[in-house]
Amino acid sequence: MSDKKILGHNSKKDFLKDPVEHIDITSFDSRKIISSMKKMSFVSREIANASKIYNEMLIDKNCTIFLTLAGSTSAAGCMHIYRDMVRYNMVDAIVATGASIIDMDFFEALGFKHYQGSQFQNDSELRENYIDRIYDTYIDEEELQICDKTIGEIADNLKPKNYTSREFIGEIGKYLKSNAKKKGSLIETAYDNNVPIFCPAFTDSSAGFGLVMHQERNPNKHITLDSIREFRELTEIKIKSKESGLFMIGGGVPKNFVQDTVICAELLGEDVGMHKYAIQITVADTRDGACSSSTLKEASSWGKVDTIKEQMVFAEATSVLPLIASDAYHTGEWKNRTKKNFSKIF
Repeated sequence: MSDKKILGHNSKKDFLKDPVEHIDITSFDSRKIISSMKKMSFVSREIANASKIYNEMLIDKNCTIFLTLAGSTSAAGCMHIYRDMVRYNMVDAIVATGASIIDMDFFEALGFKHYQGSQFQNDSELRENYIDRIYDTYIDEEELQICDKTIGEIADNLKPKNYTSREFIGEIGKYLKSNAKKKGSLIETAYDNNVPIFCPAFTDSSAGFGLVMHQERNPNKHITLDSIREFRELTEIKIKSKESGLFMIGGGVPKNFVQDTVICAELLGEDVGMHKYAIQITVADTRDGACSSSTLKEASSWGKVDTIKEQMVFAEATSVLPLIASDAYHTGEWKNRTKKNFSKIF
């Protein structure tokens, strides 16, 4: 190691040199691993059961599959998994954090990358180089600010009115059709396949900075986000679904938002059932009573999730999601599903 690095005087290019590569679930077949895990115990058997439940969702022709995303798995190498779940008709609607969709997916669609780093790096030195850290992953802050500004510029060219995050992300999908530096992003693929993306806390991301700049430039004629109508739209999907299943990465707002559609539908006088299937992959501990880490069985007491086909998997998602998704891809039940095309109902 050079004296320069020992002294901690790294340049930006020293940090941003090893891009994160997104895993390809079509390139390997995890079915034998999952099959073996069925005969094991602890988290391995939970993973195998989660795979079983997910395949049951795909087999059930009446089941609408909701994918929820929280945390930073997209930046860590799972972005193409989510894209391929859309591409191969393995998911019908997405509820995510704004960061998953904008700071990670849209960011890379603009041609930028996430980089492998270290959780032990001196953060003051990273700040001096204008580098943001997500655990052991680095992002160039200057590139992220370009992402912010681009969101504002997209908004500048839209008709001033109220939009749901689903509508605005749809406009981003249109923008990427002709402006993406990296084709095949989650946003663009969802746009092409009529899979709606909802971000109930959309402004808690690069999108928030971009939209603030947009409103600052256009104080009297600007777009704004209607989160109430968004909740109504997501509930409409639940109402139109005979059955529904949840595939949840992490917890947080996306998890609660999609579960609450059952209650909202009932309050609107609609006769809907609880979510029939549910999988949650999380490392959150339930002992502190936190809502984000509430178990699926707890959600049943609220009338949100049935307990017959549910599985909590307490594991870091990047380590188990590729196995579950690859198993489902190679099992091939998605080939027999009819596309729901929910983006067209609004």
